[in-house]
Amino acid sequence: MNTYEHICQPFEPVFDKDSRILILGSLPSVRSREQGFYYGHPRNRFWRLVADLVNKPEPESIEEKKALLLSSHIAVWDVIKECDIIGSSDQSIKNAVAADIRPLLESTDIKAVFLNGSAAGRLYERYIMPQVDICAVTLPSTSPANAAWSFERLCEKWQSEIGKYLK
Repeated sequence: MNTYEHICQPFEPVFDKDSRILILGSLPSVRSREQGFYYGHPRNRFWRLVADLVNKPEPESIEEKKALLLSSHIAVWDVIKECDIIGSSDQSIKNAVAADIRPLLESTDIKAVFLNGSAAGRLYERYIMPQVDICAVTLPSTSPANAAWSFERLCEKWQSEIGKYLK
């Protein structure tokens, strides 16, 4: 699969008025789009990580995942609203249009923004930071492509940055 495909963000953000932190990815992967929800690749460690951070069981269904996020005051969305991309390769993204996170920020109690991976970090700085002027913390990606980070290391790093907002 070496051809570009135009992708529009297929998922609405997950949040409610009590959300305190916002975690942004880049754009849902092919597997996530097939599964119908964020972080749908079976080896992506996002759901296991969030469950570990808030000391709750790892969710299985989409409804359980939404419930975990909302009960933990976590909002989730992506930096990119639409773009051209080859497969799931963040490095191939071109013709990107940013998601407008301003309405989400205005209707929540967001205290901090975190980016899941360096690609999301670069895209945030380029497309969203000029709109909202909110600094964000880039965390190591939970993607299976980020094999250099063990699950334990991910947990330590994410906990050190996000933990104080989850209390």
